[in-house]
Amino acid sequence: MNQLTGTIQNMTVERIIDTGYVLRYGQHEILLHHREANCELKPDQEIDVFLYTDKKGNVVATTQLPQIVMDVYGWSTVKDVIPNLGVFVDIGTSKDVLVSKDDLPLYEKVWPQIGDQLYVTLGRDKKGRLLAIPATEQVISREIEFAPEDLWNTSISGTVYFTSKEGTAIITPDDYRGFIHYTERKQEPRLGEYVEGRVIEVKDDGTLNISLRPRKQDSMHEDATQIMEHLQANDGVIPFSDKSDPEEIRATFQISKAAFKRAIGKLMKEGKIEQRDGYTYLCK
Repeated sequence: MNQLTGTIQNMTVERIIDTGYVLRYGQHEILLHHREANCELKPDQEIDVFLYTDKKGNVVATTQLPQIVMDVYGWSTVKDVIPNLGVFVDIGTSKDVLVSKDDLPLYEKVWPQIGDQLYVTLGRDKKGRLLAIPATEQVISREIEFAPEDLWNTSISGTVYFTSKEGTAIITPDDYRGFIHYTERKQEPRLGEYVEGRVIEVKDDGTLNISLRPRKQDSMHEDATQIMEHLQANDGVIPFSDKSDPEEIRATFQISKAAFKRAIGKLMKEGKIEQRDGYTYLCK
């Protein structure tokens, strides 16, 4: 019967017992507990139920029918996060389903948090237990819509369905796919997070390039503040100047060298800092 878990089946009430109803499916009997039945049932009555495994590994039934079943994808809400195990999501039944750590990012700091949304289907592990499986890029590609050119330079938001050091992929409420290159974010968003940014390119294939960074005129003040805080935390001197290596700048401040130079220029013009021999100093 494990091969039927995660599916909706039409079954017949065989008999009534103290704990609930015994349903028949071919030669198999399945328990539908009273608390999992949405109405009173009678022997020989046919009913649609969703099948899953309980804590003891037994296949049981519920009349709460989820939209997410085997090979059918849908949005689920994260209900719990268990380090070294995975996260549990609500698929619309009384039983939350595990998304295994094997299907989550390597680093737990970008795992989903409670309340985040994951686009999943159902699958089974080697023991036949139900798992929620996040959608792959191939699955998402079948769901997305072609983005119009007039989205360029507009604000946009969406849910992260993939994230890595190279970049982050989101799907918007209008089913547009967006990609956020690592240079267009200050930190890596977590899987399932709802993020807001702006469209910096509408590509020929109908997908979007998105930035989570402020526009230049807005980010310069933010970047300058970050540099000042870094100086104050390091006794008023940092081993950076407008000649520093771009990768070292990005590793420390999560901004480009061009953004760093704009912020440094602003602070020097205001008389707050000075540069000598490859170092930047706070002015006394």
